[in-house]
Amino acid sequence: MTATPDAATPAIEIKGLRKSFGDNEVLKGIDITIMPGEVVCVVGPSGSGKSTLLRTVNLLEEPTHGSIHIEGVDLLDPDGDVDKVRTRIGMVFQQFNLFPHMTVLRNLTIAQEKVLGRKRSEARQVALEMLERVGLSDKVDAHPGHLSGGQQQRVAIARSLSMNPDMMLFDEPTSALDPELVGEVLAVMQDLAESGMTMMVVTHEMGFAREVGSRFIFMDDGAIVEEGEPTTVLANPREPRTQAFLSKVL
Repeated sequence: MTATPDAATPAIEIKGLRKSFGDNEVLKGIDITIMPGEVVCVVGPSGSGKSTLLRTVNLLEEPTHGSIHIEGVDLLDPDGDVDKVRTRIGMVFQQFNLFPHMTVLRNLTIAQEKVLGRKRSEARQVALEMLERVGLSDKVDAHPGHLSGGQQQRVAIARSLSMNPDMMLFDEPTSALDPELVGEVLAVMQDLAESGMTMMVVTHEMGFAREVGSRFIFMDDGAIVEEGEPTTVLANPREPRTQAFLSKVL
């Protein structure tokens, strides 16, 4: 049975989430509820479990224990249509994961055709609209190797948007970019947030978290140490571990 999402249904609801790789427990009982339209920024030191958390939300990593509901649908229900639910979730990685031998346009149309079953003409129209949205209408026929890192990441965002997701997951989308290219990607993400897109963002960009985030989550050692409104946590963190981390990055 497929639940019909509404404003009262959490976009993402995670309870008691644990993930182990062998004897190494990377996530140690995570509880998060994200409502539609929220922009939740997840911050923490390397190895704190941030990326693993994000990857479990769309089952790129299989949880060891706990539950994940996407718009009211149990993602771990063995009788459920997991692939259908996952089409609601867009994902943007640190590395752009574009097909190097395909043009920008084809990078955007191939999943629409194969996963969503769109006709090529419709997929092309959607792709062109999304490329315009990220400011890359002039790169339709280019190959990824001829683009800057910032342009490639914007193509990756446009590709996710072409699938018409209800929410977007960003795993440190600017960490592989030269500093002067970070701003163009963050501008696209801010535009997305302002349009009402539900977003979960693993990031080290504190300015983005402060200006765009509706919630700030600090993770360390596989657990949520502190969370709250971004300007409040950034200005006055309560927990010693949060204080120590922010003192080094702010």
